[in-house]
Amino acid sequence: MTRFVRRLSRVAVVFGLALLIATPASASYETFKRSISNLLMFPLDLITGPYVGVKSVIANVTDIEDTTAVRVVYFLPGLGWNIGMQSGVACLRGVAGGLEFVPGLFLIPFEADMEPLFPLSDRQDALVDVDTRAFNFKFGINYVD
Repeated sequence: MTRFVRRLSRVAVVFGLALLIATPASASYETFKRSISNLLMFPLDLITGPYVGVKSVIANVTDIEDTTAVRVVYFLPGLGWNIGMQSGVACLRGVAGGLEFVPGLFLIPFEADMEPLFPLSDRQDALVDVDTRAFNFKFGINYVD
């Protein structure tokens, strides 16, 4: 048993030293903030997904320079595709928020940050987009465009 405890303590020391050496100089809690934002906003993305999907299809149908027949034929499959994509990507946003929660919480004392697992929510347009200190209040994101 003491052999196990010694090995475990060595691993803990090496792990601790590796964390001290590997921490970047920039201080932020962005990973945790992004995680909270993704966890809280993905249900709202799911709710607004059908609206955003329909809005996107209507915008695409009016923007293309095709015949009326092509526009009519595109409309129904486009609705199914866009609404399905919106829902699926909103769920991925929730999964990414869950995966970033523990590392984000762990990285706060070390003043470190990690690359986003799901950067689409940062880059795309949204129905509501308010950046607060605590988290980004952003939902209704158009993931298809």
